[in-house]
Amino acid sequence: MIALVRGEVAAIGLDHAVVVVNGVGMRVHAAPNTLAELRHGTECTLHTTLVVREDSLTLFGFADVDGRDTFEILQTVTGVGPRLALAMLAVHTPDDLRRAVATEDLAALCRVPGIGRKGASRLVLELGDRLGAPLGAGTAAGAGGAAAPARTSAGIEDDVVAALVGLGWNAKAAQDAVAGVIERGEATASDAAGVLRAALRALAAQGR
Repeated sequence: MIALVRGEVAAIGLDHAVVVVNGVGMRVHAAPNTLAELRHGTECTLHTTLVVREDSLTLFGFADVDGRDTFEILQTVTGVGPRLALAMLAVHTPDDLRRAVATEDLAALCRVPGIGRKGASRLVLELGDRLGAPLGAGTAAGAGGAAAPARTSAGIEDDVVAALVGLGWNAKAAQDAVAGVIERGEATASDAAGVLRAALRALAAQGR
């Protein structure tokens, strides 16, 4: 098990970062809010978990142990895999998830793409108190983005839409959210991080 990686950030994408550890570049998938804290060329520390499948080995990284542990616990719920667990942490902080489960706030859980009322009820039932008690006051839905290489505005918009689809939203909803935040002036089309943050907030607010 690779529990932690520390090294220089060689590249940042909309759904992953490449961290150089002892000369080896490790591709680490992460939620946008984690990637937003990274800077190209600087050293970072990510708490990680390795997801093993028959045809793949995928490393997921988090800014702190709480995020990693929450990610692992979420996957013990029936029907919740790595992608859905990561989407949950893109929309909610670990403490928001603890609060939603503890108070049986199905509406909050349903804001995550891929989770309907039935799935939200299953989360509450199967998780119980395994996430622990909420630690503090609620925070805004998780939303972050990473700096992308210089590209045309259209290319950046396409990248953000692809990242949102990868997190579970359908293409039409992702496209509408991206177009909406740009039209409303919430982010400029050349700022991938800003567009992604604003689109995540808009999608989370819409619910499902």
